[in-house]
Amino acid sequence: MLRSHTISRCICKSAKRHFSVSFIAKSTDVQQQLSTSVKNILTKYNIDISKEDFTKDLEEPLIQHLYKRDLIETCVNEDQLVEQLKSTTSKLGLYCGADPTAKSLHLGNLLPLMVLLHFNIRGHNVNPLIGGATGSVGDPSGRTTERDVMAQETRLTNVERISDQLVNFFKQGLSYSISRNPLIEFSQTGTQTLRNNFDWWKDIGMLDFLARYGRFIRVNQMLARDSVKSRLGSEQGLGFNEFTYQILQAFDFYHLNKNCGVDIQVGGNDQYGNIVAGVDLITRLKKQEGFNQDKECFGLTVPLLTTSNGVKFGKSAGNAVFISKELTPSYGIYQFMYNTTDEDVKRFLYKFSLLPTSLIDKVIAKHDANKKLRIGQKLLAIEMCDLIHGDGEGFNNFIISEVLFSKDSIDTFNADEILHAFKLQNMVTSIPRDEIEHTSVGNLLYDVSNGAKSKSEYRRMIKGGSVYVGNDKTTKFKSFEDPIDLEKHLIEEKLLLLRVGKQYHIIEIV
Repeated sequence: MLRSHTISRCICKSAKRHFSVSFIAKSTDVQQQLSTSVKNILTKYNIDISKEDFTKDLEEPLIQHLYKRDLIETCVNEDQLVEQLKSTTSKLGLYCGADPTAKSLHLGNLLPLMVLLHFNIRGHNVNPLIGGATGSVGDPSGRTTERDVMAQETRLTNVERISDQLVNFFKQGLSYSISRNPLIEFSQTGTQTLRNNFDWWKDIGMLDFLARYGRFIRVNQMLARDSVKSRLGSEQGLGFNEFTYQILQAFDFYHLNKNCGVDIQVGGNDQYGNIVAGVDLITRLKKQEGFNQDKECFGLTVPLLTTSNGVKFGKSAGNAVFISKELTPSYGIYQFMYNTTDEDVKRFLYKFSLLPTSLIDKVIAKHDANKKLRIGQKLLAIEMCDLIHGDGEGFNNFIISEVLFSKDSIDTFNADEILHAFKLQNMVTSIPRDEIEHTSVGNLLYDVSNGAKSKSEYRRMIKGGSVYVGNDKTTKFKSFEDPIDLEKHLIEEKLLLLRVGKQYHIIEIV
């Protein structure tokens, strides 16, 4: 039996587009239902799994579980939220916003989305929001300088791109969640609705806004926000546009709370002041307007994403890893996470993976027993790729990494698996068999590299022992004119891996 889930998408013209994704109904064997990517890693390194690993996370109170995963920094009205979550019938609405300040979301943006995903799989409704209106103003939170002015055409393009990314993240997120914990009941998950704040701001005039809402906004509280105080004392100062941003964000929360059933705003820890401003505005206005009298509203902030050395991730830090394949190929994400330090790997698995924490602990125990194997980093890299780009993406990148950098792993995979993984990254060159049979290694390298190096350079590299098959240095070629030995050098008569210094050529024989 197939079950479908719909993601509704609200865009600035107030229309909705629908996205559906289907899952196969679960069997009773959770291990059988676990993602193949994960099973392959657990099997390879002899890591045991049990049904109890999967039940523990779902039985743990949600806020407690998010603290364990280090996904909560602060919680506004925490005691009331914990109590409300004890009710099995109380379904909350959450939102977090992203302004279109870049072409793509990056890893740092994912932490608030992970909080929404955890709530969503437990039945709560999530509302990722794109700042189609507020993106033109600029949020000063976490910044020491004013943002550059962005052309309207660029901003609108970014709105579309990030909207698509938000839709895809949650669409794939449920599939990813169930592949990591098959005990998650798909029929019990909440709704997902993408919203654009241009939809309500486009009809609000400045004078009308000030007349209706201005008296509920306190300037002394605005001046007390850290994001404002830090800029007021700077040489550049703070523009009125950025000063008023917290009002705009507070109004978004009010609008969503009153009209869309949103109870919780989630954001980075630099958003705390803006979130509190929203809670305060809702508290004042619901008394005045008489809505949601018996309901509390809440705020959650996530920790800043940093390494154990305190290095920040993000655009402003210059080390952003984007979730757009156009900006960061999935293999780039794999390699970035593979290079995570031993000190950070457990923290990042807790934050970015939906694998049960007890299973992550088992992986880390195995990792700590032999850190040279980098078991934790391999799993983390797979998890990030599968989370962002879909199940199987991570394991394909795992194959690439193992083939390129582990001499003993090439025999683990067959030629078709290797070719499939490399083709997904556009890293394969196809050459007819008769051309291979009648050429030398030097001419072959010159052809597949499109003349990136001269023949004399390749001649020198071959003579210096820098050219060999795969990772096996015993297969070094000795001269430019050496032929390709099809029986000795090919994998299953269809795949040739040539290494030239630190560069690889993946050649398919057709």
